[in-house]
Amino acid sequence: MPPPVAPYAKTPLHTPYRPRNPKFRPYIGFFANYPYLYPINCDKDTTMATYPCETCKFRAKYDENPKSALGRFWRWNIMKRLILSMSAVAAMTAVSTAQSIYPDGYEPESCTSIMVGRLASDDGSVYTSHTCDGVSHTWISMEPAQDHKKGAVFEVYKGTRHTKFKGDTTGLRKVAEIPLGARHTYAYVNTGYPSMNEKQLAMGESTFTGPDTLINKNAPFLIEELGRLALMRCDNARDAIKLMGATAEKYGYGDTGECLTVADKNEVWAFEIVGCGRDRIGAVWVAQRVPDDEISVSCNIPRIGKIDRKDKDHFMASDNVESVAKEYGLWDGQGDFVWFKAYNVPRAKGKNFAIRDWFIFNHFAPSLGLSMDDDSIPFSIKPEKKLSLRDINKILRSTYEGTEYDMTKNWKSVSKGDTIVSPLANPWLTTETRTTLNTIAPGTIDFVRTVAVCWCSYSTVIQLRNWMPDEVGGILWYGVDNPGESPRIPIFCGGKTLPHAFDNCGQKQYVPDCILWQFRRPNRLGTLAWQKNKALFEKNILEMEDIAIDAVNNLGKTRNPDLLDSCTEGIYHLAVARWNALEEQLWIKHGRGF
Repeated sequence: MPPPVAPYAKTPLHTPYRPRNPKFRPYIGFFANYPYLYPINCDKDTTMATYPCETCKFRAKYDENPKSALGRFWRWNIMKRLILSMSAVAAMTAVSTAQSIYPDGYEPESCTSIMVGRLASDDGSVYTSHTCDGVSHTWISMEPAQDHKKGAVFEVYKGTRHTKFKGDTTGLRKVAEIPLGARHTYAYVNTGYPSMNEKQLAMGESTFTGPDTLINKNAPFLIEELGRLALMRCDNARDAIKLMGATAEKYGYGDTGECLTVADKNEVWAFEIVGCGRDRIGAVWVAQRVPDDEISVSCNIPRIGKIDRKDKDHFMASDNVESVAKEYGLWDGQGDFVWFKAYNVPRAKGKNFAIRDWFIFNHFAPSLGLSMDDDSIPFSIKPEKKLSLRDINKILRSTYEGTEYDMTKNWKSVSKGDTIVSPLANPWLTTETRTTLNTIAPGTIDFVRTVAVCWCSYSTVIQLRNWMPDEVGGILWYGVDNPGESPRIPIFCGGKTLPHAFDNCGQKQYVPDCILWQFRRPNRLGTLAWQKNKALFEKNILEMEDIAIDAVNNLGKTRNPDLLDSCTEGIYHLAVARWNALEEQLWIKHGRGF
């Protein structure tokens, strides 16, 4: 493993932007069209005077003479902002290890993944997606392609999702070595769950747990390591599924029930897997292809139903699917075998859906008349209109506003004689807040699991385009924190580097200049009076979405990694500037209270 990098906390408190590849910034002209929200010329390197900078104009004065009046003002201004932000985070909001989102006795639900076939999208793109709703790390690295010697091994680890930076070994355990099986491996984007490689192979994820009698915690492979191996080795979804299934069967699957939504530039599949017993090495798995003109969804419940092994174009499965279910009393051997009924979870009550699955399908195909009272819903559906990137982003921001499932609808206040939804009402309350409100007025808020949640670590919408070169054709649209409050930044298959803010994780530690906290600070502040602030967030999200899409379109069919990295960096810095300005605006707006 590479040596650990220095923890981010040892770097300067507020670092001016310096591009990782300053020799080649030809994409700068595009971003000149957009006014930046902070003064420039704060970097003594005059070659950067026309490029966006994260810091304020007083930083240069501080660098020249820290004891000068302007230098002291810079230090005071930065510290004031950090103290206020930290106070807001600590005293007024959000998810921490001491707080709970779920009601007592509620089985947690973690992630949402939407899949879109190429003929169901408006431009022929294939999509997979993932809201990583938990405490996975938010740092990202671009892992390079490599050539290997004969006999090279793949080292299998546990604990990779909870590291603080690349190279951090805290809590990391090497549990196995297996033959790598390749002399060349592909470059890939290393997120909490590895997500995309240079060949436009991509994955989303959703945990469904499954029967605990099947979980062998001593088996080596967790789902993220299976995904990593497949991204290193494979260039298409079918081969990736076959490799993950065969590897788990041979060496042992040690995770809970999982779904990986595996896509390439031509098709997308749902791959669902469980263990085969507490003391057994092996795995039970099935995969189903989403028809090209349909969409599917996975939200912490097994979704696949009957398995047609004769239809090899749409199904793959291990040989032991039925036998393990029968042995463990999950199926009586009578009638048709249904995967989601055998390998179900208690909260699903024998169904293959809950509110998120139903809501997303109902949103895109209301004429189907799907109901929460149905015993099951289809694995996939044909949407009534073809989906765009904007459509997917929007549904991932959903909190069921305006529906019977809107958690803010009963939280009322009186303003100028009119009864309105309270300005403080938001759909992301902690258990403590909900309990307090329901104690004061019973029945005010019934918990509903929304699509967008404030405990999201990061989220991806991955767009794969078969008519474009792989380098620019595969785009990972990355966001951190709550998808309902954060913008998305494009990261490309052919990219090589990322801004420094992506180097460190902000989970369970306050790292002011890491990407998580650059957006989490203003997001949490805005949540405190959400009814007053949601229009402001939506405006900024949609404007950044337009800017980012324009920037990507402006790239054309380039394969140049410097152009691709410049686009990523430019969008990132524009987004950070907007959210910095948003944070300041919110403090001015609510400085006297909420």
